[in-house]
Parts: sequence; structure tokens; C-alpha cells
Amino acid sequence: MLKVLGIRKVIFGGSLRIFGWKGSENHFGKVTLSRPDRDLNNLIIGSLVYCEQQSPNWVYEPTLFVRQFDYENFLCTLLLPHNCRTSAFAIRAFNIEVARVQDQISDARIGQMRLKFWEDVIESIFQNKAHKHPVALELHRASKKHKLSKRYLKRLITARSNQLNISSFPDLEAMEVYSEGSVSSVNYLLLETAGVENVHADHAASHLGKAQGISNILRSVFHNIQHNVVALPQDVLLKHSVSHETVLRAECNKALIEVFFDIANRAKQHLAKARSLSKQVPKPAHILFLPATAVDAYLERLRRTHFNAFDPSLQQRNTLLPLFLYWNKFISKY
Repeated sequence: MLKVLGIRKVIFGGSLRIFGWKGSENHFGKVTLSRPDRDLNNLIIGSLVYCEQQSPNWVYEPTLFVRQFDYENFLCTLLLPHNCRTSAFAIRAFNIEVARVQDQISDARIGQMRLKFWEDVIESIFQNKAHKHPVALELHRASKKHKLSKRYLKRLITARSNQLNISSFPDLEAMEVYSEGSVSSVNYLLLETAGVENVHADHAASHLGKAQGISNILRSVFHNIQHNVVALPQDVLLKHSVSHETVLRAECNKALIEVFFDIANRAKQHLAKARSLSKQVPKPAHILFLPATAVDAYLERLRRTHFNAFDPSLQQRNTLLPLFLYWNKFISKY
């Protein structure tokens, strides 16, 4: 019915139509809600439909890049207000670029060179020199528009750089430090795009980022063992007498279940803390913290598998997530 690339206008027949990705990139599932038509420049739920905007290259390329590599945050970003959505996509695309470096190289020195490229890009942006890379161009525009903090962008690079030579974490605290640098920094930047300056919002952003980062590491366990990588905290593995070989063989015995439970419990604690601050967090920031919904949904699915992170059902997309996100946006909850 629709082609993502080259889309110019979307005409709704008296209702807003919600599209969720299904199967291949060119197939859509459709839900229709009875509502009055709105301006076609508005973006509808769950990622659904993109209408013409000022920067066609950005809409048709980096946005799809985010969808491909960070689907859940893609859904969350699509629901942001128009004034910060494009900049939020620029930030997420940049984060994906630096995050993918470790997966694309076998030699840490090459990884450092690639990250150095992005460090140079950040320096050029803050010297008001545009770079030709499409993500760099959009990040430059976002930085000029919202006066983004250089330190948060550099933290994203530093967090990845520090992990290039390390395949695992010594303890849960190290995992939290990594999550603060690699995920919470994105949340701080998103707050800047919305013009939110509030200590409680920063506090919530920090805890949410840690919950996201820890749950992401849990979610990547199955992927990592395909590459003989065990990124789980060593102190938790030792506590339950679980060897790397057990993890690599995906032998989900009682001891490994306890490992997954302890890690998930730490993520849940950070999520609960972020949500406990919701009354003190300014309302405009609530929508920026929609990823909390995705984290909660994953942890609940993990609980239903009795904390078996290798369960095949966890490798499938949560088809209800777009509706959960839209509902939480509607009631201003995260």
C-alpha cells in the first residue's frame, strides 16, 4: 500500500491509520482508529507513517537506519513532538554509528580509528564546520538548533572506546557505568532537544539509561554467544558458579537462571527509581522517557519465561509495543 522510500504525502480517508512493521520492510499491518484528520505533517503512532518534511535525505535515509538497528527506540522517537523529533533521530543515529563499531571490527586498533573519526566529527561540529556524512550533517543541525552539550556526545564515544578491548564486565557496577555513558547520555541529549532543564529529569534520565543499558546486555546474550562473547558481569557468574562455557553452550540451568534474574533485577530497580520520580519530572520530559515502556515490556516477557534469556520468544518483536507506547504517550506516562 505504501512505499517507505520516496514517500511524499499520505492521505487518510477520514481516520488516522496506524502502521506497524510486519515481515519484510515493505509489508505493513494496519489498525484504524476513529479520529478526525490532522495536518499531514504530523507523524502517526508506532512508526508508522512519515510525511514530507524539510529534510528529505534525513527522513528517507537516517530514519530508516535507526529503524533497522534500534527498532524500539525508533518507535519511541516517532512519537516525539515535531520540534525535537528530527534532532532526536540525529542523536540516535549517531549513537548507533558509534555502537556498531565494535560489531564491525576484529582489531581493536581499527575500532579506535573509527571512533577517532567520530571524535573529529564532534570537534568539527562545535567549530561550526559541517561534515559531509549524513548523520554528521543532521547532528550539526541539531546541535545548532538546541545547543547540544559536547560532553554528552563525547561520552557516547568514550563509553564504546573503553569497551573495545573488553568483552565482559567485572561486576554489575561496571555495567551500570557503561550504561550511564552509552545510554543515559542519549537521554540527557534528548532532554536538551526539548529544552528541559530539571535536576529530577536528569536523575530519572540517568536511572532509565542504566535500566536500558542493562536490559540491552541481557537481550544481546543470545547474539553474543554466536560470536563466543560472554558480556555478563563476572561477579554474578562467580556468585552462582556459572562458567563461560555454560553460557556459550546456552545451557539454561538453575544457576544461569539465577544469573539472569540478578541482572534483570538490577535493571528493574533502576526502572522503578526512574518512574518514582515521575511526579517531579516536568511533563514535557515524560514523552522523552517512553523507552521505559519498552524496557518494562521486555523485563515482563523475561519474567514469563522464568528468566531464561535464551528463550526463542524473546528474540521476536513485541507486536503490542506500539500500542503500549501510544497509550503511555496519551496518558503522559513513562
